[in-house]
Amino acid sequence: MRKLFVLTLLAAIFFKATAQDVPLNKGWKLAVGDSVQWSSPTYNDQHWATVNVTQSWEQEGHPDYNGFGWYRIHVVIPSSLKEKAFLKDSLRINLGSVDDNDEVYLNGKLIGRFGGKTGDIVKGAFYGPRTYTIAANNPSILWDKENVLAVRIYDTGGDGGIYGTNFSIGMADVMDHVSVNTEADFNYGERNSLSKSIKLLTTNHYDYKGKLAFKVTDPETNAVLYEKTNDAAFTGGKPFTYTFEIARLEKKSYAITYTFTDEKSGKVLTQTETTPYLLTPYPSAKPKINGADVFGARPGNPFLYLIPATGKKPLVYKAQGLPDGLKLDAATGIITGTVAQKGTYPVTFTVSNKLGSKTKEFTIVIGDKIGLTPALGWNSWNAWGLSVDDKKVRISAKAMADRLSAHGWAYINIDDGWEAEQRLPDGKIATNSKFPDMKGLTDYVHGLGLRMGIYSSPGPRTCGGFLGSWQHEEQDAQTYGDWGIDYLKYDWCAYSEVTSPNPDLPALKKPYQVMRGALDKINRDIMYSLCQYGWGNVWEWGAEVGGNSWRTTGDIQDTWRSLSSIGFNQDKAAPFSQPGHFNDPDMLVVGKVGWGPSLHNTHLTYDEQYTHISLWSLLSSPLLIGCDMGHLDSFTLSLLTNDEVLAIDQDALGKGASRYIKNDNYQIWVKELKDGGKAIGLFNISDKYQTISLDKNDPALKGFTKFRDVWQQKYIITTGKTFSAKVAPHGVMLVKVSE
Repeated sequence: MRKLFVLTLLAAIFFKATAQDVPLNKGWKLAVGDSVQWSSPTYNDQHWATVNVTQSWEQEGHPDYNGFGWYRIHVVIPSSLKEKAFLKDSLRINLGSVDDNDEVYLNGKLIGRFGGKTGDIVKGAFYGPRTYTIAANNPSILWDKENVLAVRIYDTGGDGGIYGTNFSIGMADVMDHVSVNTEADFNYGERNSLSKSIKLLTTNHYDYKGKLAFKVTDPETNAVLYEKTNDAAFTGGKPFTYTFEIARLEKKSYAITYTFTDEKSGKVLTQTETTPYLLTPYPSAKPKINGADVFGARPGNPFLYLIPATGKKPLVYKAQGLPDGLKLDAATGIITGTVAQKGTYPVTFTVSNKLGSKTKEFTIVIGDKIGLTPALGWNSWNAWGLSVDDKKVRISAKAMADRLSAHGWAYINIDDGWEAEQRLPDGKIATNSKFPDMKGLTDYVHGLGLRMGIYSSPGPRTCGGFLGSWQHEEQDAQTYGDWGIDYLKYDWCAYSEVTSPNPDLPALKKPYQVMRGALDKINRDIMYSLCQYGWGNVWEWGAEVGGNSWRTTGDIQDTWRSLSSIGFNQDKAAPFSQPGHFNDPDMLVVGKVGWGPSLHNTHLTYDEQYTHISLWSLLSSPLLIGCDMGHLDSFTLSLLTNDEVLAIDQDALGKGASRYIKNDNYQIWVKELKDGGKAIGLFNISDKYQTISLDKNDPALKGFTKFRDVWQQKYIITTGKTFSAKVAPHGVMLVKVSE
């Protein structure tokens, strides 16, 4: 894998393998399956395949494989590591990232599991980086001799194995327990200035004293704009705080490097982050109606739609041409009711305040299709994982109503973790103690004009070990209807336990057809999201089994590697995107994420986040926010409230973008729009600034005379025969062209 640009290490501490460390990037072997013999140092693994651990095992010849697999590597651990180390008591083993659960053996002895967490290797999902530390006098270590390191993996779904870039063995370092905490928000000042406080922290009782070097660099020119060195001292419970302000920045990212050098040991810790920049214009106080141009519902089913509009409140809403059975609350903009008659109903919305009024032509389609545009909403998983509860969902719903619903965001979706472990005596699904009143929670969400989503699995258990819908599909569908659910994510998970180990196409379709049939029997429109990681080219048959969307990939992580490998490999699925049926390359990883109680700022750079939202919108993907909605910083809010970007995702034609140009440095993706124009993304996939150009006579541009920068919502003046844009590393220029 290409060496990543240093800015991809946003908000992540990294340990460079020193000259004393033993690299473990090469020499690994892999076998899928499970055997106790595979931990033994005497086991002959010569027939095992050598693998590249920068990639998941799916990419190394085991597509769609879930379950057990073992990695082994033979390595000499020299005693010189200990002799040259400042600290000599412990050995550290870095194993990249594990997907999902692991047990690690050194010369046949178990030295660690799950990154220090407790649990069962086949339950839960403990994806993430792994570092194991053992005492230097542990008899498992054979100093100056060949050692066998064996890693037993259990993958619950999607990508699997160990992969990444940080594989090494070295002595525990004085900096191992030091971090630069950059989680505080940037504050925006006048003239585009930024200020922030960071902290040097440690979890041990070593007294750190040394120098903190602070440097700001322009990655476009490599010019150092500012640097300063400060004395710094800290110990456990007594952090060192550094506050800075950077003045008059342009609308682009700059690199900030923090380097702490410990005086006593000479050890160095370096961390880099990038600066945010806001492109979305601040919304006008005058009324403006946002969101899609079309909405579908089935005849006789409950109808709920909130007219998305911005402007200084109070706003007054009107709707002309509503079909019989619907009514509008003029104060809230919420339309409710039922429509008995199929048909296409043209409606005119008007929103007004003291500063004026705005109208918009809108179409309500009552028929057999729902989800005519991709879902815009929030899903709990990427923030809260299994720790989701009623309070977190209510906070998220209120935040969406207050800050995002005016831009078309509508769904509040609970992922895994709401279910009980046992059914009620009559077989009905039940909630656990974290959700004491699911019907009451749903009513609260509906009262805000939003829609409610939930999660299940066709297997006996979900990925998190809770109740699935196996053999209770109709009961569960009816319960969801009774609760008022509007969206169902249906995740394969433990269905592998009740079907063949290598299911053929009919077997892949079956569980989704069964639940589709159950949903069709209830009097409610429930968006149906198929989650089975893209197996069997689901995009080719997802619509056939009644899916409104279908996952095309394994789980996303908040890294450039994950984002780019998923997003830029959607080309083969693009032709199958259509109104009511959309490809889903997984949820968004912007804002504060964490997959559990502990959250962190996304590890994506700000440029990468612009790429994330731009590419997903071009692909006509469901946009499901995965962050802490109770803490939306200014940058994340600006990402999620750009109405012209969202309009590309919500375009009524429903086509997904196709890759138009691909080379080592950049890609160009093109999406056809209903108004005859095109949305074009110019993506820099390299590690340095690139100028990306298209000839104006190129078929992608020929005949178009207007070029609009969608993020900045302004037209671009172009001269000459080419359209060119200078694009930041891992960044994007998103344009809409029209006649």
